[in-house]
Amino acid sequence: MVIVRLPVLPRHFMDSETITPDNDRRRWIALVVVCLAMLMNVLDTSIVNVALPDIQKDLGFTQASLTWVVDAYLITFGSFLLMAGRLGDLVGRKLVFLIGVAVFTLSSAVCGFATSQSMLIAGRFVQGAGGALSSSVILAIIITEFPEKLERAKAMSAYIFVAVGGGAVGLVLGGIISQSINWHWIFFINLPIGVATFFLGRILIDENVGLGLRTGIDVVGSVLVTVALMIGIYAVVSVPQYGWLSAHTLVTGGIAVVMMAVFFVIEGRIANPIVPLRILRLRTLMSTSVIRAFLATGMFSIFFLGALYLEHVLHYDPLRTGLAFLPVTLVIAGLSTGITARLVDRLGAMRVLLPGMLSMVLGLLYLSHAGLHAHYLTDILPAYVLIGLGAGTAFVPLLTIAMAEVPKDDAGLGSGIVNVSQQMSAAVGLAVLSTLATNKSDGLIKAGHAVTSSLHSGYQLAFLVAAGCVATGLVLVPVLLRGSAHMEAMSDEDRLELEALTV
Repeated sequence: MVIVRLPVLPRHFMDSETITPDNDRRRWIALVVVCLAMLMNVLDTSIVNVALPDIQKDLGFTQASLTWVVDAYLITFGSFLLMAGRLGDLVGRKLVFLIGVAVFTLSSAVCGFATSQSMLIAGRFVQGAGGALSSSVILAIIITEFPEKLERAKAMSAYIFVAVGGGAVGLVLGGIISQSINWHWIFFINLPIGVATFFLGRILIDENVGLGLRTGIDVVGSVLVTVALMIGIYAVVSVPQYGWLSAHTLVTGGIAVVMMAVFFVIEGRIANPIVPLRILRLRTLMSTSVIRAFLATGMFSIFFLGALYLEHVLHYDPLRTGLAFLPVTLVIAGLSTGITARLVDRLGAMRVLLPGMLSMVLGLLYLSHAGLHAHYLTDILPAYVLIGLGAGTAFVPLLTIAMAEVPKDDAGLGSGIVNVSQQMSAAVGLAVLSTLATNKSDGLIKAGHAVTSSLHSGYQLAFLVAAGCVATGLVLVPVLLRGSAHMEAMSDEDRLELEALTV
């Protein structure tokens, strides 16, 4: 490659507006607005779990059909992320964000007023699509609004606090609402937040100049990638019901793989693809997606399997279960006040990422040794503090590295890829861990062991494997991100010039 020295910065560093005091205040308030939207999306992946027994009793769900209350949301949320992110690049991220918030809020009302199984499940399908539209462009909005390194790290810390810590908040709110009012209000709570987010977002968020639809939109590619992801996620979330090697899982999973292969062939041959293949050549974006997959598997197993452990083994009620997770949220909240951002700015992303992932490994290992009659203060709390420290210090530098090389015009698509990698890995990881825990417990029960002790052994195995997943990601960091570590050692001027040559 011939290197030519460029006197100007790359395009994606040039077109951010001049920062005035008024504009500075506006963009920090706008950050709060987009984080409110993210909070609604995250809450709905955890708050519903606590209310499932009440929903089942009220609407007459069977145990098998009840899973659709959760799966309907996950399927559409994960499958629309890539298309929604690219639409933000093409027609404007603010527009896509506002449409997503509106759809999510209206469908929340439908879910809250649901009087039948079909009405609730339909509402959850639409709710997931609205959540995908709004959340797919949030990272792109953040990196556009905050081009300076330290400020971007602070903004991403706030985003991580909501994206990760919001799961624990959902468990607390779910327990409080279910026990004090009724399950309908876990959806009604979104209405005032959604309305405020929509109108504040309309005022405060700056619209990017979209690439436009002058050359048309890749309809075939959009449909293919969305349907492929939808079928793939459905195959994963139905594993607990059918099994990994069942005909149902193999056929649906195979169809998804074939459709994705056809999608990439088409994208490489047309002039205006919905997913330009150049984005897949950004090594840090792709490498961090692999590492994030292992990290998300460990992190999100805590909120689902950890809640089941507290309820089924230690016999916590829903409210106490939710409160037990508060230390995770509080630790992440403390780090998001600027501590992680300053560490990344002073030490570099890699030097913050590695200890963060190690802390999460240690927390999961500690939790895997919690006994059948574990005491919260000595056996659970230290693990949750370590996990909170790990999440609060690992996800931010990983995001920083992931988005560092993404051109501004493709920021929405890059944001979508980050979200898809996290959602898919969390879904696959949870399905694998749940299967391992179930098989272990069922085998012990059939062998004559007590139900509670059998469940405990299954959860212990799941936490141990989750620790192994994060440890695998930790080992891969210096291997996959070696180039990123080299870039961090360069001066800002040289790094920007190198990016100008490689974008």
